[in-house]
Amino acid sequence: MAVKLLEIKKESCPATRLIGRKYSGAPNWGEWWENEWFAVLEQNPCLPINGDAYIGAVHIVEGMPERWIGMFFPAGTEVPDGFESIDIEPQEYAVCYLADKEGSRDFFTMETHDMCLEALRAAGFARKEDDWCFERYNCPRYTTPDGEGNVILDYGISVL
Repeated sequence: MAVKLLEIKKESCPATRLIGRKYSGAPNWGEWWENEWFAVLEQNPCLPINGDAYIGAVHIVEGMPERWIGMFFPAGTEVPDGFESIDIEPQEYAVCYLADKEGSRDFFTMETHDMCLEALRAAGFARKEDDWCFERYNCPRYTTPDGEGNVILDYGISVL
């Protein structure tokens, strides 16, 4: 695995509204680009802690993963027509900053998830089971490769 864990930071996130679309199976990022759905969401002020980052998120509902694509907004943000939302209580997240080559599929493997969980345990964090995990695609960290062709993906896991 080529993904490198650069650092882990704890973040306190206020009450949040995730606005986007919910998926019972694999999320379809392609339809987001084709339909310019992020452009619609970007018309609202985002949650400051995340800036204008796009979010891929998952949590467990009745034993099954519920996946989302969207953006984090302040609680109470109006949901544009054609989108769904879910309100997330204030939480603590351990955010793993992961580096790899632009376009790497290794960011999105169970091995990378497990590597982050192991690193969190070693750093003294306790995962909040069946709660939120998210991929935060921050501009420019994820969108602009460094001199070696690497980008950084933020991978957050809710912790106690």
